[in-house]
Amino acid sequence: MAHYPFQRLTAELSNLIARTPDGERLPSEPELAKQLGVSRATLREAMRSFEAQGLIRRRQGSGTYVVHNIPVMESGLEVLESLETMARRMNLPISVGRLRIERLFADQEHAKILDVSLATMLTRIRRTMIADDQAVAYLVDTLPEHILKPEDLPESFSGSVLDLLLQSSDPPVSARAVVSAIAAPPDVAKALQIQRGDVLLHFSSQIFNAKGTVLSYSLTYFIPGYFNFHIVRRVPMPEARLR
Repeated sequence: MAHYPFQRLTAELSNLIARTPDGERLPSEPELAKQLGVSRATLREAMRSFEAQGLIRRRQGSGTYVVHNIPVMESGLEVLESLETMARRMNLPISVGRLRIERLFADQEHAKILDVSLATMLTRIRRTMIADDQAVAYLVDTLPEHILKPEDLPESFSGSVLDLLLQSSDPPVSARAVVSAIAAPPDVAKALQIQRGDVLLHFSSQIFNAKGTVLSYSLTYFIPGYFNFHIVRRVPMPEARLR
């Protein structure tokens, strides 16, 4: 069994997940590794692919659970819209968890990203977004305090800083986002109740107004399987047609 084929391992796991009812917990990693005759490291590598497909969910300190029927939020990457807007389109109720609002002074990194002076007072808003009783995303928005003060947040804050900005007198019109897959940092893993190092889809965005001023710096961590992002791409017209 030392050279157990990886393809056979993933097939065994696929069958096990398919047989397990939705919401049920899989055997523990040591038990499952022993049952399949592989190391825990090899098992964990195979499990990540199923986690990325949204078929299993690892909860920190609890175990790995099967997820068969999950709501998937869809959006085009060329569209600047909030998670709340995506959820409303699906008639999917979502709520805010672990809300934390704080003031901080701009360090060198934030001063550069937000194009403000060092020690400018900033507002930072951290929270999880919950759908179907599961934390599906973790959001961190950092804004200059002249854009949004902590006390400006309404009591009925739904979790969307973008929607608040869109309702302001100086709304955003564009964003520049860097999209990547990352291993969950410890603080994000704790907030999402997943294992540290689990794969997440990560958006790092600067949001701009019509004058090109940075209104907000946003970090969003998505749990794979709950979101389906796409982008429309077009073939450029030949130069001859442009004349």
